[in-house]
Amino acid sequence: MDYSKLEYFTSQPRMQRFLAAVGNSKTKAQRLYKINLRVSQAFYPILNLFEIFLRNSINNQISSHFANPNWVISEKHGFMSDNSLTPSQFYLKNSITKAERTIRRKGGTISSGKVIAEQSFGFWTSLFEPHHYRLIGGAVIHCFSNKPNSINRSHISQKLNRIREFRNRVYHNEPICFTGNIVDFDGAKHIRDEVFEMLKWIDMDLATYVEQFDALDSKITQFNNV
Repeated sequence: MDYSKLEYFTSQPRMQRFLAAVGNSKTKAQRLYKINLRVSQAFYPILNLFEIFLRNSINNQISSHFANPNWVISEKHGFMSDNSLTPSQFYLKNSITKAERTIRRKGGTISSGKVIAEQSFGFWTSLFEPHHYRLIGGAVIHCFSNKPNSINRSHISQKLNRIREFRNRVYHNEPICFTGNIVDFDGAKHIRDEVFEMLKWIDMDLATYVEQFDALDSKITQFNNV
């Protein structure tokens, strides 16, 4: 497909950033666009597995904290309704209610497993925010049993939010190959490294497993041919 057609169907503003980064060469801009997509594609298994492993680790810790495997439903009227959460507009509670509506609309029966599966990555990372964290006794920090002693809730929350923001860029087809207007994959590599660091803090075997799907470096090296 020639550049003009690619630009027409992706939009001129989207392609302009790629074009400017390679000296207005349409051939190089199209190549860079492809490489950006391939690098984004390489992140899918890494981000997907990290989200699954984190979600289930959090679920296990909170289930243990409340001695209730169905906490995600029952706590809608428990800590998720605490008056201290008024400023956040009861984000967790509303997320559960929305999930239940979605499940019913699809003709399903409400269960903890289905409600958990409907939750966004942001639902899980928000449990490390102070206003939620204190209401569950900091239970979620125990997901990271291998973390250094110097790493606290704030460090974990910051890392998770960086990963979440990057994940959203990948999932919404936003470019991940720039620092400002300069082509630079260092930010993407840093996120990959943070994901693996956090996986090791949960369980070393998880990091080893996910490494099987890490093709990021081989995709990035294609930039040398632009």
